[in-house]
Amino acid sequence: MSIVYPDTPDGRYFLAKGRLWRRSDPRLSDEAHAAHVKALMDARRAVKAAKAAGDEDALKRARRAVDAAKRHLGERGPVWWTDGAPDYTRRAPANTPYAAWAERLTAASDPNR
Repeated sequence: MSIVYPDTPDGRYFLAKGRLWRRSDPRLSDEAHAAHVKALMDARRAVKAAKAAGDEDALKRARRAVDAAKRHLGERGPVWWTDGAPDYTRRAPANTPYAAWAERLTAASDPNR
């Protein structure tokens, strides 16, 4: 079973563990997105293998590959939107313009509120 994380109304972020995380660039073709996700998963497996082997050089290479894949996906680096809005990645929504949206989510999921 996969977990579904709520998207912000503008589709720029999803909310997980109380933080906003930038979504992939929606302008990517399905093929490009799939290729970058595959590269990301391969790189994450390489991180795990390098850690298990205690290979610091391989770990550095694998982490660079993770970063490159996430940049290609638009999840890191320059933002993919063009309206000049800042990046709120890793922030708690309460400290962003998404505060009211997140509060509504919390209220809807808590019947005791």
